[in-house]
Amino acid sequence: MTPELTVLVLAALLQFVQIVVAGAVMNRDVGVEYNAGPRDGNVEFSPLTGRLRRAVDNHFEALALFTIAAVALALTGKGSSVTAACAWIYLAARIIYVPAYAYGWSPWRSVIFGVGATATLVMLLTALF
Repeated sequence: MTPELTVLVLAALLQFVQIVVAGAVMNRDVGVEYNAGPRDGNVEFSPLTGRLRRAVDNHFEALALFTIAAVALALTGKGSSVTAACAWIYLAARIIYVPAYAYGWSPWRSVIFGVGATATLVMLLTALF
C-alpha cells in the first residue's frame, strides 16, 4: 500500500473516532434516548458538542478531497517522498484540528486547516501534472 493510501485509512479511522467522541459528548448534553432516536425537535447542545459536530462535518469535506488525491496518486504512480510527507502533514493537521476546533483556538484552527488543505492541494496538483 502506498504511504498516501495508508494515511487515507488512518484518516478514515480518525473520522470514526471523531464521530464516536462527538456522539458521546452529545449524549451528555441531551441523553442517549435523544441521540438513539429520530432526533426530532429542537434541543440545545453545549458549545463543545456543537464544535465537535462541526469538526466531524469539516473532516468529511476535507477527507473527500484528500481521498481523491491519495487515490489519484496511487493510480497514476506519481506518489513521491513529497506527496507522502504531504499525506502525513494532512493527517497531523486533522488530528490537531479536532482540539483546536473543540476548544476554540482562534485563529489557530484556521491556520491548522490551511496546513492540511495546502498539503492536499500539493498532492492533487502532483497527481494532475
